Amino acid sequence: MPVRNRFAELHSEITGWRRDLHQNPELLFDVHETAAFVTEKLKAFGCDEVVTGIGQTGVVGLIRGKESGSGRVVGLRADMDALPIHEETGLDYASKVPGKMHACGHDGHTAMLLGAAQYLAETRNFDGTVAVIFQPAEEGGGGGREMVEDGMMEQFGINEVYGMHNWPGAPAGSFAIRPGPMMAATDVFDVTITGVGAHGAKPNEGVDTVVVASHVVTALQSIVSRNLDPVKELVVSVTSIESSSTAYNVIPERVHLKGTVRSFDDATHDMVERRFHEIVEGTAKAFGASAEVDYQRNYPATVNHLAETEFAAEAARRVAGTCEEAELTMGAEDFSFMLNVRPGAYILVGNGDTAKVHQPTYNFNDDIIPSGCSWWVEMAESRLPLS
Repeated sequence: MPVRNRFAELHSEITGWRRDLHQNPELLFDVHETAAFVTEKLKAFGCDEVVTGIGQTGVVGLIRGKESGSGRVVGLRADMDALPIHEETGLDYASKVPGKMHACGHDGHTAMLLGAAQYLAETRNFDGTVAVIFQPAEEGGGGGREMVEDGMMEQFGINEVYGMHNWPGAPAGSFAIRPGPMMAATDVFDVTITGVGAHGAKPNEGVDTVVVASHVVTALQSIVSRNLDPVKELVVSVTSIESSSTAYNVIPERVHLKGTVRSFDDATHDMVERRFHEIVEGTAKAFGASAEVDYQRNYPATVNHLAETEFAAEAARRVAGTCEEAELTMGAEDFSFMLNVRPGAYILVGNGDTAKVHQPTYNFNDDIIPSGCSWWVEMAESRLPLS
């Protein structure tokens, strides 16, 4: 079945929800107004149960089908949080909050899942229960992990779970997915290099931490070029270098580095963390300095389960006619925490020719709302078919 006619009727209303959310962005777990908006809608739709405060500020709505013989529960997840970016779109519904905007389309994800929830609550053409999951803190806070650790899967008896994200550059309303690894694991690091400060005219009296940091940054790239199997994927990025002095004539006592590491498989993950410590600490020692390393594993890789990926692709083909194979991306996604504990899959829906996500000129494409809503409904009804 292609795009559902009901979503043509609801398109204007869902767009209104999306733009309301866009004007009122909230960050990380501080999504209280967004969660209240979602809760109010789910209750108005007639969801059988609406539970708040899951994973701090997450919301789960339960919709029971016409039949319950299967005893199965399918989870559909959308993220709610925005980004600390000042919007530069010039839209009449642009963010009202300086320094915050929905630059990744989570407003659209939330609105589309709300639209699907309304449809499913109206029709209930499935055997079992649909759990619509609205998650906080995808953008670095690990809200998916928090909801899982809060016992969401067990509390609602969720058997499998699916997620969706818009994808700028892909044709509007198209779909793409791939089995197995799809998005990378992401680690973050902070390194403090300590030497001996000195006057810039007398470097021999100090241990120059800027020189040490420069050698560390260069040496870290050897992990990818000389420690990794050339057919595997890995990114090591130092994204900030900050010294304890900003004067022209002072060699600083300390330099702080921070950045990110992206990988896919466990063996690479273990290798890069081990080599990171060895290189940073060894390089600093070689120059007579010391290094303190704080290396944290953040989000695991997003790995789609094989059978569930095909279910998701089939639903996409019914909606859009085709479903392409998505490329691997070194971007990260904390839906991975949910896929680590339940079978499921993560799919991309094309956002058209728009600015890329995480840019101040990005905007979610409201034209894709019927396609996204229809895919959610297809997933619910195909995974919980009536007898």
